Amino acid sequence: MNDGSTPRFLQGVFEFRGKGFGEPVPLDESLRYVVPAGATTQPVYFRGGNSADEMITVALFRDGKPMRYFPIAAKGSLHVSLRVVEELLGDTVLELRLLAPAESAGTVVVDLGLIEI
Repeated sequence: MNDGSTPRFLQGVFEFRGKGFGEPVPLDESLRYVVPAGATTQPVYFRGGNSADEMITVALFRDGKPMRYFPIAAKGSLHVSLRVVEELLGDTVLELRLLAPAESAGTVVVDLGLIEI
């Protein structure tokens, strides 16, 4: 991009086994992003798909605390444009985690779009 911004993505296809809605679990180390020092980042969209027979939720964590929840219906998908965005400052840690009923299992597809400025 020639406007000084760089697109970043946290994305992939992951098998999961739920541990309950009270216990968010990291899906994969690749779904963790640290805003570089001196930069700012904005989340701009989330897309997700769920193969399980139960609803699941993908949560965006900011510095270890939930920032946004994206519930995905059983065998469903969703796309959320994040119109109200926060500027996340350098050293902020973002991570996608999964909340799913205990013992549920399936595959989740996630795609979080970020703009790094």
